[in-house]
Amino acid sequence: MAHDDHHGHPHGHAHGHAHDHAHGSELSPIEARVRALESILVEKGYVDPAALDALVEMYETKVGPHNGARVVARAWTDPDYRARLLADATPAIAELDIGGRGGEHMVVVANTPDTHNLVVCTLCSCYPWPVLGLPPVWYKAPPYRARAVSDPRGVLAEFGVSLPEATRIAVWDSTAETRYMVLPMRPAGTEGWDEAALAALVTRDAMIGTGLPRTPDAVAA
Repeated sequence: MAHDDHHGHPHGHAHGHAHDHAHGSELSPIEARVRALESILVEKGYVDPAALDALVEMYETKVGPHNGARVVARAWTDPDYRARLLADATPAIAELDIGGRGGEHMVVVANTPDTHNLVVCTLCSCYPWPVLGLPPVWYKAPPYRARAVSDPRGVLAEFGVSLPEATRIAVWDSTAETRYMVLPMRPAGTEGWDEAALAALVTRDAMIGTGLPRTPDAVAA
């Protein structure tokens, strides 16, 4: 479901959890609550701490934004793959051995010089875990979920993305049935780059729409 910040209304939600905490550092209130709950569950034998650690490690190292970056880099270098990705994203993503819970029904929307896409989940925090990994805290926060629809241009500006007034912003509302990922535009100056080099330019935020890919100059700096 997509909303448009101009006058059109093109239209198209599950949950997640993980943690990362260095011993000895100060816990935020929510981190403290999560740790307390985990301790109780482990103490009562409901959760195997080794299994919990393995799950977190999987999403942090094996499943993460680098998966989505591979998809984007392939689309940037292979026009046929790009066409398949935009026509039917789930099987196209599966071609790269990427998939799983939270990525069963994917839709990829492409940025163009005239249109910038932004993804949100207004009712909860549905997120394409297999391609983007762990959702950022702000993605699940009510202010982002509300303002991404009511003031997408202002939200993008707060993320450092300033777009021309003529650029249309399409806001895509993920649900439990359909989850969206943005295909950003390929940065200039990357002609002849291989997929690995291109993937290094792709950020998580660029695939949500709250950011842009890194530029070649930024990578070289």
